Amino acid sequence: MDRYFELCVLGVVTSGYLAVLGSGYLDLPTAIATAVGLAVRALIVTGLIHLRVSAKVTTAATIAYIGFYPLDYLYVSRDFVTATVHLVFFLAVVKVLTAHATRDYVFLGIVGFLELLSAAVLSSNLTFFMFLALFLVFAIGSFAGAEIRRSIRQPRRLARAGLRRFAWRFSVLTLAMSLGILVLTAGLFFLLPRTAQAAFRHLAPQHGHLPGFSNEMALGEIGEIQQRRTAVMHVRIENSSHPAGLKWRGTALASFDGRRWFNPPEAGALLNVRDGLLELADPTQRRRIGARVNYEVQASTELSDVVFLAGLPEFIRVNAPAVFRTSTGAYRVSGSGSTGLRYGAYCFLEERAAAPDPAEELGATARIDYLQLPPLDPRIPALAHGLGARAVTDAARARVVEQYLQRGFAYTTTLLDRQVPDPLANFLFERRAGHCEYFASAMTVMLRVLGIPSRVATGFQTGVFNPVSGWYVVRASDAHSWVEAWLPGRGWATFDPTPPSAEAGTASLWTRLGFYLDAADTFWQDWVLNYNLDQQLTLASRMENSSRTFGSEWLTRLRLATARWTRPALLKPLGAAVLLAGGIAVALWLSVPPLAAWWRTRARVRLVQQGYASSSDATLLYGRMLRILTRRGLRKPAWVTPAEFAGGLPVSRTAELVREFTAAYNDLRFGGKAQAAPQMMALLERIERQPSGR
Repeated sequence: MDRYFELCVLGVVTSGYLAVLGSGYLDLPTAIATAVGLAVRALIVTGLIHLRVSAKVTTAATIAYIGFYPLDYLYVSRDFVTATVHLVFFLAVVKVLTAHATRDYVFLGIVGFLELLSAAVLSSNLTFFMFLALFLVFAIGSFAGAEIRRSIRQPRRLARAGLRRFAWRFSVLTLAMSLGILVLTAGLFFLLPRTAQAAFRHLAPQHGHLPGFSNEMALGEIGEIQQRRTAVMHVRIENSSHPAGLKWRGTALASFDGRRWFNPPEAGALLNVRDGLLELADPTQRRRIGARVNYEVQASTELSDVVFLAGLPEFIRVNAPAVFRTSTGAYRVSGSGSTGLRYGAYCFLEERAAAPDPAEELGATARIDYLQLPPLDPRIPALAHGLGARAVTDAARARVVEQYLQRGFAYTTTLLDRQVPDPLANFLFERRAGHCEYFASAMTVMLRVLGIPSRVATGFQTGVFNPVSGWYVVRASDAHSWVEAWLPGRGWATFDPTPPSAEAGTASLWTRLGFYLDAADTFWQDWVLNYNLDQQLTLASRMENSSRTFGSEWLTRLRLATARWTRPALLKPLGAAVLLAGGIAVALWLSVPPLAAWWRTRARVRLVQQGYASSSDATLLYGRMLRILTRRGLRKPAWVTPAEFAGGLPVSRTAELVREFTAAYNDLRFGGKAQAAPQMMALLERIERQPSGR
């Protein structure tokens, strides 16, 4: 029971740790160190290893880490919250490895609960629900196990009847209780809308946001984002044909200081939303002939309040009172909530431009802003003028620069291992390889040298279509930046100088499995986190239609199915399949219980050999001895006690060993002397080696 209780408490801490890990807010060293500590404790509890950490070692390590904490805050993490998380998980690992008293297990239970509570604030994924269910199972097992341990330690004798396979039956009871709680709470959850979501928006802290999609982007930031595979956006395109090559534009950056792109304090317009719909297209725009696309977007909280759009937006559907449009054509919505921003858009694709009217003129102030340049390496203007001399128009010059970068440079996601004095010159004349913001920055700077107003746009590539859910999955690795240049008569035109990546994705088994997991996460977002009154009515309507169809047509479907499966052409292969399935079922029914019993017996004997013996193990070993004697023709009657049976055996060396074995059996079974177990094992081996008849 002690081992069962310790494993349940360890499960509570582990499930809380996994919930925090699944939220993505735990750094790799802390995650690995905690996982190693939990694994070592599990090996200790199960008896696979014997390790005891002394109090002196833990005290010294704790004092040393407390001294390291300021250094972590000032030089390593450089963040108070992150350094504090490191400290808390370190103390948790120390307590996991050294827990032995009741107060230690209470402390670990509190740690597990706080981990789960933190994950509830940080995470909005389906994985949190799975780890919550796991936490609930282990928590119920811990509470029940603690009560049983307390009762065992009371000064009174307990009846030992009904202990056969107690741990398995108790585990099944714990699991049944947990499932019952989950079923009841799930029913109440789906019957009642999520009215408390607004409260969480004020209570939950703001999550960390991806850099590069606000008013500032340093060279190299997009490359860091591309190292992650986290899904940050899901898009469902409602058109029958899905257009290829869409870019989800977030914002555009105008000013450059040689190392970073940024915007000054943004000026723009606050656009009022009426009945959840923002109309952006005037009658002239709506009459334009060209391709259009209608889509719905579910963005994660990491994307802050940015509205990512593909094409020229004509209508935006969003549950907000107003939308802010910046001077660079970006759209922002405040109050995205704890589950991220959800919106829909209807966009024009013929001219993928940010300006609403391609024919309008660029103002003098805006032209100055979009031609601004920092001090440059002299080789960059020389290269730009050399490329521009090959073309006559601004559009042709932009195309020449774009093709030069696409064909003469390599794309790589490998980050620079050191800082360089001039990142742009290093990219163009030394490394000649980089990720997207280097290509976009180089083209923008060279276009400005040629007198073409331009800016860097940031956002995401199209993403990967998930055939299971019907949504596009846009990951952090799809982060991208490109160029928007002002061309006379066209307005803002899009150019992408980044060459395609050589890493082609393959539809492996893990990819297909990821589609199913992502579809489950999409369902979680739709029907759990964003569950509201509208979805409640939709669910009720579907259930009503299903019950009506089932009630009116189930007899007809049953009759048609019976007629189809009773055709002569199907009876022969069906009969063979039924016979084969029946034979396999009978074979499993006959073989699995004996194999399971043999495996359980072997596991218990192995524990006895390692010194972990209980009173119930005496019966197990005595049964093995009786089976050995039965094979030799010495059968014990059911009404004879072990002592009477041993005393009635014919005089022989085997009879002497049986009497010694019976004495050790009584010591362990009724006296609780654990040291008798090794003696029984030794005597059992001697009885088995003893020749028959002696």
